Amino acid sequence: MAKKKKKYYVVWEGNNPGIYDTWPECQLQIKGYPNAKYKSFATQNEAVEAFRGNYADAITPRQGKPKTKIISATARQNIIWDSLSVDAACSGSPGIMEYRGVWTQDAVQIFHQGPFPLGTNNVGEFLALVHGISWLQKMGKPELPIYSDSRTALAWLRNKKVKTTLVRNSKTSKLYDLVERAENWVKNNTWKNPVLKWDTENWGEIPADFGRK
Repeated sequence: MAKKKKKYYVVWEGNNPGIYDTWPECQLQIKGYPNAKYKSFATQNEAVEAFRGNYADAITPRQGKPKTKIISATARQNIIWDSLSVDAACSGSPGIMEYRGVWTQDAVQIFHQGPFPLGTNNVGEFLALVHGISWLQKMGKPELPIYSDSRTALAWLRNKKVKTTLVRNSKTSKLYDLVERAENWVKNNTWKNPVLKWDTENWGEIPADFGRK
């Protein structure tokens, strides 16, 4: 009997978006999730590239156009692959928001928060950064770099203060609690982890990208 070929499963939208190497693991992420978006791939490299892109291009490549932007391999040599990458996604401005952190090397998801009923992308990016830095401290990785593609979130982190016009009401109360906790954490803690700007123009989308552009 021929050996069954291994597949890799990308979940763009599901209970926990990410890359999974068995169908049962993938099923857990899409079970009960309305309009889950997922697809199988023959190799891990294909799955990683697809996860960095978006679902629509993965299932229906545009005529005459590559599925993903062609990025210079030389430019990507500058990426520190042994690192954490964070990102946020927001459907609207403001809108439903979530954020997460993944390993830069293989886009395996490390943490995910949300969705929150009302938020902004910048707030999500800031929370993802602080969550990522504090997680690295807890895991005993005080030197590991962390990437973000948000200049605003990086500025808020440097200033240890969030400047947002997001309305404060019942829909945002939990989010504002998290923002205040995050601000207090950065004011009362120090870290050595290099906090780096992801060079989207030369490197493509950050590995933590939700692929919904």
